[in-house]
Amino acid sequence: MKHLVLILALCCAPLPALAHKVIAGVFKSGDAIEGEIGFSNGDMASETEVIVTGPNGAELGRVVTDTDGFFVYTPNSAIAHTFSADLGAGHVAQVTMSTENVAQILGEAASETLKSSPDVKVQATGSVASLSHEEQQVIAKAVRDELRPLRREIAAYRERNDLQTILGGIGYIVGLFGLGFYMAARRKLAA
Repeated sequence: MKHLVLILALCCAPLPALAHKVIAGVFKSGDAIEGEIGFSNGDMASETEVIVTGPNGAELGRVVTDTDGFFVYTPNSAIAHTFSADLGAGHVAQVTMSTENVAQILGEAASETLKSSPDVKVQATGSVASLSHEEQQVIAKAVRDELRPLRREIAAYRERNDLQTILGGIGYIVGLFGLGFYMAARRKLAA
């Protein structure tokens, strides 16, 4: 009888859900905004249309993700940009890049700093290698390509090891100890 109760209790135990969360991020990338969209389980949103809107909701443009879930958008004005994509099954990715970051991409933040403090002098020390614009772009692209997998791994790690998962594990441990103490108490009373 005891074994039947234990088996019944284990069958009624809640199982972990196989849900996944949407991952969306945007980053400064030279004179453009680079972003990625996917799920916490590692599936990326390939060939998905991303709608770009401004702070008032007006559409600024559209881009399509590549096979790895990445997209590149070149901003035209220094306003907050919101990137939205419908991933189906009720999943909607939405991420916003702030006005300050977009202004930095467009080079407007640096010019405002220089206007507000004209007495600032910059002096470089040591030797600085002079690279052409094309060489700088090739290096920047190589660095971005190397950072993409790291960004994806960090986002997936955050999703897998959130506080709710940790507390759920602790709850299971406490529940198993409670079940063990209950069974031990029943045996002691029966003896």
